[in-house]
Amino acid sequence: MALLEICCYSMECALTAQQRGADRVELCAAPKEGGLTPSWGVLKSVRQAVTIPVHPIIRPRGGDFYYSASEFNAMLEDIAVVRDLGFPGLVIGLLDEDGHVDMPRMRQIMAAAQGMAVTFHRAFDMCVNPLQAFENLAELGVARVLTSGQQSSAEKGISLIKELKAQSGVPIIMAGAGVRAANLELFLQAGVFELHSSAGRWLPSPMRYRNAGLSMSTESGADEYSRYSVDGESVAVMKAMIERYRR
Repeated sequence: MALLEICCYSMECALTAQQRGADRVELCAAPKEGGLTPSWGVLKSVRQAVTIPVHPIIRPRGGDFYYSASEFNAMLEDIAVVRDLGFPGLVIGLLDEDGHVDMPRMRQIMAAAQGMAVTFHRAFDMCVNPLQAFENLAELGVARVLTSGQQSSAEKGISLIKELKAQSGVPIIMAGAGVRAANLELFLQAGVFELHSSAGRWLPSPMRYRNAGLSMSTESGADEYSRYSVDGESVAVMKAMIERYRR
């Protein structure tokens, strides 16, 4: 059965995704960083209010996926929080300096996350040898791999995604990055039955007073007065397509 996971950056996004038919939520903070570990308050409130499976991301910062000792220790602490709150899974990824799956640390992650489904995220797309990495992750017992096929979008990376899908049923291959209603059928026809989408859009802030000459961001041209939101209609359209495919 095909499954739709929606990447959400707030309680509001998670509730919208659930109401419009998502099967699972990946819960993150910081959309402009590509997703960081949510705060304890967000984790707790989402755990209490959202009934579909929610898998929080464990990622202490943006950038690469090779972490210092202090960053790795913080990740282990965050895993303990997520586990104690009762989440059924988490999303994580670690590489070594040479672009291989960091096997010693991932073994510690798997032990810390015992009883939870572990998704290895798009750190996979930054690894040097995806076929070897896939074998390593299978050995670790990772539940699934989120990948764009090492391309800028999953549509462009469909060839590698299909190659990985043909390797084995475990880990599950979940396609993500640019997955939308317009290309959803491509993945379904390829036998990729877990789809990850942000289904997102930026909405204007409701603030009436605006100091347009000041930004809290170091990025040039950053807009302080826009907010990321899940587009519920996009979620509903994708879910309807999946339901038709199931029949």
